[in-house]
Amino acid sequence: MKSQDVRKQFLDFFQSKGHVIVPSAPIVLKDDPTLMFNNSGMAQFKEYFLGNGTPKSKRIADTQKCLRVSGKHNDLEEVGIDTYHHTMFEMLGNWSFGDYFKKEAINWAWELLTEVYKIDKDILYVTVFEGSEEENVPFDQEAYDIWKTLISEDRILLGNKKDNFWEMGDQGPCGPCSEIHVDIRSAEEKAQVSGKDLVNNDHPHVVEIWNNVFMEFNRKADGSLEKLPAQHVDTGMGFERLCMVLQNVQSNYDTDVFTPLINKIESITGAKYTIKAKDEDEEKINIAIRVIADHVRAVAFAIADGQLPSNTGAGYVIRRILRRAIRYGFTFLNTKEAFIYKLVETLSNQMGDSFPEIVSQKNLVMNVIKEEESSFLRTLDQGLQLLENVIKATEGKIVSGQKAFELYDTFGFPIDLTALILRERGLDLDEAGFERAMFEQKTRSRAASEVSTEDWIVLIPGNVETFVGYDKNENDVKITRYRKIDSKKEGVLYQIVLDNTPFYPEGGGQVGDKGILISANESVAIIDTKKENNLILHFAKNLPENVSGTFTAKVDTKLRTDSSRNHSATHLMHQALRTLLGTHVEQKGSLVSPDYLRFDFSHFSKVTDAELRQVEDFVNARIQEQLPLIERRDIPFAQAVEEGAMALFGEKYGDHVRAIKFGDSMELCGGIHVKNTADIWHFKITSESAVAAGIRRIEAITSDAVKEHFASHEHLLHEIKAALKNPQDTLKAVVSLQEENTKLTKQIEGLMKDKVKNMKAALVSEIQEVNGIQFLAKQVDLNPEGAKDLAYELGNLGTNVFLVLATAEEGKPMLTCYVSKELVAERSLNAGNVVRELGKYIQGGGGGQPFFATAGGKNIDGIAEALQKAIDFIQ
Repeated sequence: MKSQDVRKQFLDFFQSKGHVIVPSAPIVLKDDPTLMFNNSGMAQFKEYFLGNGTPKSKRIADTQKCLRVSGKHNDLEEVGIDTYHHTMFEMLGNWSFGDYFKKEAINWAWELLTEVYKIDKDILYVTVFEGSEEENVPFDQEAYDIWKTLISEDRILLGNKKDNFWEMGDQGPCGPCSEIHVDIRSAEEKAQVSGKDLVNNDHPHVVEIWNNVFMEFNRKADGSLEKLPAQHVDTGMGFERLCMVLQNVQSNYDTDVFTPLINKIESITGAKYTIKAKDEDEEKINIAIRVIADHVRAVAFAIADGQLPSNTGAGYVIRRILRRAIRYGFTFLNTKEAFIYKLVETLSNQMGDSFPEIVSQKNLVMNVIKEEESSFLRTLDQGLQLLENVIKATEGKIVSGQKAFELYDTFGFPIDLTALILRERGLDLDEAGFERAMFEQKTRSRAASEVSTEDWIVLIPGNVETFVGYDKNENDVKITRYRKIDSKKEGVLYQIVLDNTPFYPEGGGQVGDKGILISANESVAIIDTKKENNLILHFAKNLPENVSGTFTAKVDTKLRTDSSRNHSATHLMHQALRTLLGTHVEQKGSLVSPDYLRFDFSHFSKVTDAELRQVEDFVNARIQEQLPLIERRDIPFAQAVEEGAMALFGEKYGDHVRAIKFGDSMELCGGIHVKNTADIWHFKITSESAVAAGIRRIEAITSDAVKEHFASHEHLLHEIKAALKNPQDTLKAVVSLQEENTKLTKQIEGLMKDKVKNMKAALVSEIQEVNGIQFLAKQVDLNPEGAKDLAYELGNLGTNVFLVLATAEEGKPMLTCYVSKELVAERSLNAGNVVRELGKYIQGGGGGQPFFATAGGKNIDGIAEALQKAIDFIQ
């Protein structure tokens, strides 16, 4: 059965059982600070389990893209080594929100597996929760009794809290679960060892394929459990593992989920994937191909859903996954040029029907991956040179773990590649030292981001919060619940939830509102507003003394007005870019703050100055047209898109949406906007730059910020005029000054060349011979460029020349080192190493090529000692 049919039969089956089929949520999560990525099928439904929202149906089914590479669920280092862990995987799931429970969930699971998919009942085992005295949760007798009607009791196994009590994190909804495992070993293997002894023991052919979680409890901050107001079902079946069973193969990678990618890797690299490796070398190639086939899926879908590789947060995780794939190709498949990006075409053809975003974003994904590959391959080359320097500086057979960590941390050079190269050179790595440095860094990082959260104190149970901020800047409110959080970074804060609120929570790029909660007796500052699991959280440094009182919630209208101007200008700029540059332009990220706006968009070349002026003119024309805001708060999603509304990538939309329209600009948006474009006053672009391959960034300002911008430029112009003695024509005066400067510069260059020639003649006699090397170390009265010319002039006098020249122009010490190429080749003398060592004496450093390098510093007094030490390199 083809994988597309497996997926379709699952969804069709649950549709026949009254489930509404919903699309996969983006792999990158928004409005949930506890998760970087969607790591399970239930993550997008947390608000329903918590009682903070109402689902469109009590019965839902889907296939959800999941990513497990960080936090509690971290499978990254197993991926590729074994055949059944993945970074990105599909989770087939069916959900009941307070509707059916254990009986239906278990019976339907069995019906689908054995009657629809026709899996042999004799290869299936099931587990139920054995109970926990510590948690005061009894043995799951109900699930056991249901299973007894479907399968022989010797195939019903008891599972402990680790295996059969599912929790999404340290706090939140949880409950006992019942898993279904499959044994696909050969008859001979089964005769030797019973499958029941291998369940939950990491055997590659006795694996869990389906987990039925029965959400009954809420885990509180103190570790205790409380009953949820309603019972829910949350199930998840591993799509890739299910395909392995139904296609009668022994590995997820042998299914048609992965074979098209593997075939493409083989054709590009010339490597051969073997189902059963004969030796260690074949297995290394197998692992590398599995890593690349798996990782390209995770990276491609993350980029398609809006997460670009970067150096922080979720972007760093994506970059790390891609670099792991590149490094395996580099080391084991001998790939020295970018190639992983070419796999995206295969992936798009294979999965585009079920996940259309991989088709619509294909070009962007390919460009970003290609640029990342090329960049990291350059890093690997640089890292190899740096590692070579570390090896040369190593005394004995053990290379410093701290040095290896610096290569890893600063340059991204993989530690296992370091270890591999050292083994080939007959050296050992101080692994304990590396692990120590890694642990210290992780400890510092964890301590900086550590947050402890207490339980909610509920004052008004069951209240549904109402947002009134589209119509009001202030309103009478009551506190419905609050909790204390302690962040190492920000200290003690309180999260306050109100029965209604005018405060806009951070979202859609717009920052959260600030303001105050005020009563007759006190005032509490609201320093930020965010949304989490459908709750609007108001952050404060202290609580009101009387939390049960009535307050007036007042938004800081100055900040909100400035944000709304920038947000509306963002929409107009998006329209301008699509009109002027082309409809390939799509928003890829934004920040709307009171001070400025930032807009990232897809475009494959720099936006020219002329194009930027056209964008400004387009937006300002819309401002002058005084276009009124046309807001539709509850329009069906399909209708809004049909009418031309822009739906932004990576966003999760409901069946009904809010549409914002200014003239011909129409976007789906939940943010705060001006009532008329005239309120923006004026729009000015302040910068344009690259973010990643195929992604550009524009920053701009509006209104008061534009006035300040023009005022500061006018002031600067007055100062320039004053410095130029108030000429009639300022531009002409500046041009004249530049021309005069050019002439003087040429004269100085000519004088400097004469000075170098004169100095060369004088210094020839000072060159000494040391161990067969022509050596000179001296401070010269030249600028750094002159010192370079002098070094080459002296170097051309003969062979075996080693020079170190020092300059101190304008109080800035600089060392210049020249090494004849024969010394580099025959005596391993390296100018880069020389200046790095001598640079310490002038409190600086530098580098360059083996035959020529420079180092700058801060301490002029160290020049004499640096020159004195230069001879040590050849004595």
